[in-house]
Amino acid sequence: MRNVVQQLRSLQQSFDAFDEAAAARLGVNRTDLRCLDLVLGAGELSAGELSAALKLSPAATTTVIDRLERIGLVVRSRDAANRRRVLVTATDAARAAEAEVYVPVGVAGAEALSRYDEEQLATILDFLQAARQVQEGQAARLGADGG
Repeated sequence: MRNVVQQLRSLQQSFDAFDEAAAARLGVNRTDLRCLDLVLGAGELSAGELSAALKLSPAATTTVIDRLERIGLVVRSRDAANRRRVLVTATDAARAAEAEVYVPVGVAGAEALSRYDEEQLATILDFLQAARQVQEGQAARLGADGG
């Protein structure tokens, strides 16, 4: 069990190091990177949805969007159905950056997982879901406690 816990800690540190390297490669900070990841994953999000997902004030979210728009990674548009609603969409430059930075991670990950059979993959999936729930619960606990 101790080895698993140590490996999880190392894995978390490797995710952190990758995110830092990805942010540096794209010329953004970590909050900007999180925002860009959300937009890339969703296709488009409203500024309000980004604010909620990032857990930032609307003003801080606007600043993040401004930075990403200035460097050409997102664009803003008005929602045709609700002109007060601002939508944020990834640009082609953002999609190219995603292909350069993140697609190779997915390919390498799939290659690494190819050595496991279906039953082992089911166990890995179960573990990952449980680990995510633990992390989300602990993040909520810290948020509720005020840090």
